[in-house]
Amino acid sequence: MQLPRPMRVLSWAPHGAGYTKASQILWREVKNADLTPDFDAEGWLSAQMPPDAVGMLTSRDVGTWGQARAEVDGLRAWCVVTAGLSNAEAVGRRLPYHTADYGTINLGVVLEAGLTEAAQLEAMSIAVQARTAAVMAAGLELATGLATGTGTDCIALACDVGQGRYAGLHTAAGEALGAAVRAAVAQSCKDWMVWRDAELARRAAL
Repeated sequence: MQLPRPMRVLSWAPHGAGYTKASQILWREVKNADLTPDFDAEGWLSAQMPPDAVGMLTSRDVGTWGQARAEVDGLRAWCVVTAGLSNAEAVGRRLPYHTADYGTINLGVVLEAGLTEAAQLEAMSIAVQARTAAVMAAGLELATGLATGTGTDCIALACDVGQGRYAGLHTAAGEALGAAVRAAVAQSCKDWMVWRDAELARRAAL
């Protein structure tokens, strides 16, 4: 995901976590067999990353990426997502650990607004809220309740450095950001569920 210019990115990504200046957000696809408990995934990923990037890991086919854009009062937001729900969880109740499947929802989000660090943190809360709302709307039932995300979700949110102090639900920034993220995640979750049903049918036919 090439950013429109170098921007301040906030994330908890395995490469480039926290607040950092970056020009791109990258996804690295891995297979389940790559993610053994003793494998230094963060060190391995960082060794592959260019110096101006924030990097995330996914076992979802990166060719399945989706995106959505939104504009409110001239303020634009853009979200790119890969979504897999094989390790979905319902917040507040963990399922037993298993290694059969990995999945994650990785979001790269650009908000074309100049924000303070505190406002960018508020914007991140809107992105998380929109992601969760979209996952819940997908209706994936688990033994622990309705899925709200996965155990390995990550969001990288880019914006310009500026004096904007607020990015909540009452603001144009929050509305545009929420709309882009919610639409992108909703479609990607639907696509994953179609893929899951086809994959289960394929396995049953073997």
